[in-house]
Amino acid sequence: MLLWFVGPAVAIVWLVFRSPMADHRMVAVGALLPLLEALTGGPRVLHTLVGAVVALGVVMGATRGRRLVRRRWLGIPIGLFLHLVLDGAFTRAELFWWPFLGWDLGAGGLPELDRPLAVILLLEALGAAACWWCYQAFDLRTPSRRQQFLRTGQIDRTLLPPER
Repeated sequence: MLLWFVGPAVAIVWLVFRSPMADHRMVAVGALLPLLEALTGGPRVLHTLVGAVVALGVVMGATRGRRLVRRRWLGIPIGLFLHLVLDGAFTRAELFWWPFLGWDLGAGGLPELDRPLAVILLLEALGAAACWWCYQAFDLRTPSRRQQFLRTGQIDRTLLPPER
């Protein structure tokens, strides 16, 4: 499951923050980062609320006084938070609230893979639709806008609706 995390995460950040200067590439990376825990055989700290909060704290502390660097790196914890929402980690209390409910992360594999195949395929299709929506909404068919997005992760500010 890749598209299910990338497409909706980038779309949500755009729809909520409307910040053309945010690095949407970092949001996508943050949303995908917990998938690396598949290499450990199950969910670990990146599937917990504490993991996302610590990542946010590290970014805020490490980028103090460097606004542009902070703007770029904030995408990682934002993506981590969105991953928790999109994979439904909050439905597994012992995992989501670790270590507040105990040190055991609970039974089961990664929440995103702990579903029937049909559901996984449906979510990937919805993720592909969200990616397509982003492609259209950000006008990435225009080469200059696509290059700007790929190079900086930023959206052309002319796509913002006019201020009232």
